[in-house]
Amino acid sequence: MTDYCSRELGARLLAALADMPVVVLTGMRQVGKSTLLQVQPELRGRGYLTLDEFAHLEEARRNPETFLRGETVTIDEVQRCPELLSTIKLMVDRDRRPGRFLLSGSANILLLKNITESLAGRAVYLTLHPFNRREICRTTGSEPFLIRFMQSPEIALDAATARPVEPSEAVLGGMPVVCLQEVRDPSLWFKGFEQTYLERDLRELSQVADLISFRHLLHLAALRTGQVLKTSELARDAKLNTPTASRYLSLLEVSFVLQRLLPYLGKPSSRLIKSPKLYLTDSGLACYLMGLSDAHSVSNEALWGAVFENYVAQNLFSLLEAHSPLSNIFFWNVQGRHEVDFIIETRGTTIAIEVKAASRWGDKDLSHLLTFLTSNPNCRAAVLAHNGTKAVRIGEHLWALPLGLLLS
Repeated sequence: MTDYCSRELGARLLAALADMPVVVLTGMRQVGKSTLLQVQPELRGRGYLTLDEFAHLEEARRNPETFLRGETVTIDEVQRCPELLSTIKLMVDRDRRPGRFLLSGSANILLLKNITESLAGRAVYLTLHPFNRREICRTTGSEPFLIRFMQSPEIALDAATARPVEPSEAVLGGMPVVCLQEVRDPSLWFKGFEQTYLERDLRELSQVADLISFRHLLHLAALRTGQVLKTSELARDAKLNTPTASRYLSLLEVSFVLQRLLPYLGKPSSRLIKSPKLYLTDSGLACYLMGLSDAHSVSNEALWGAVFENYVAQNLFSLLEAHSPLSNIFFWNVQGRHEVDFIIETRGTTIAIEVKAASRWGDKDLSHLLTFLTSNPNCRAAVLAHNGTKAVRIGEHLWALPLGLLLS
């Protein structure tokens, strides 16, 4: 067993417990929620109960107030007993001391619906993402470079830590047992993960009559990672009608298997109208579903750029969730002529990031960033994130930064 790796979200979780009576931690299955709740040093004094244990589940259903005994209680897999939330609501209304209840579970429709209805105004919600690069390298003790750069793009650039991202990192992804190399055959582990998701977790989300079609759509979605989502085309390839494909995609999103990235537009309301981009929550899972089994096969595939971009996306989501929760992340596309991979918006200002999987870059790689800078005066910095080692300031608001530095 690998020693515990501190999670980026830990400090924000503790801050939420010091302020709110209920904290809800969700995320894809197997990203490390239960380990965080049991091993994080500051949480060890809490009572811990998991509804995966049949005896606990029965007690929660039969006598919820007795089950919730104790000053501070952590309840894992709470989605298995949604009626427990009504009792928690009544207890919080009688005593709103912060940190009383820490709830966790793999996201599903029933969980989200009941928490929203029962705990409105009483809870804060956090998402635990797969391991990011800092967590794997055990460098979470310092403030992320990205956060410092967002606050002050004029900071000194130290490229000493700019180790390039290897194809093997994207293939392994961020699922703890895989990226920490606790299993000898990641493909076999991902196969088991897929089977468990289809045969157990999906049934908790919704009734899916045709698991074969659902699985086919899941693999086709993985092959479209980093692309603008065209649901009708995906439905056609999966031999499904568009409403069914849309419902399946929603189930994958609710369970955090995939994420949609909205386009950056002038009017926030317009972002809901245009098509989003699609990413798998974990690049390792994406590689498995694509049929890419090792670093050599990935680096020699036309899909490498998409896998690399997916890896960057999951790192950005994780860093912003933990350190800049008020930030939003988008992509920018102008009728297929110009596109920037990631736009991070914070309090009306933006940082634009274009990802390049290669270590070498040229002037033509800057064209989309320059167009975005020209049309968006609120952009504080435009960054070409390449996979080399040298950081360069190219001009006013324009930088070329090693991805290894940006994610450090």
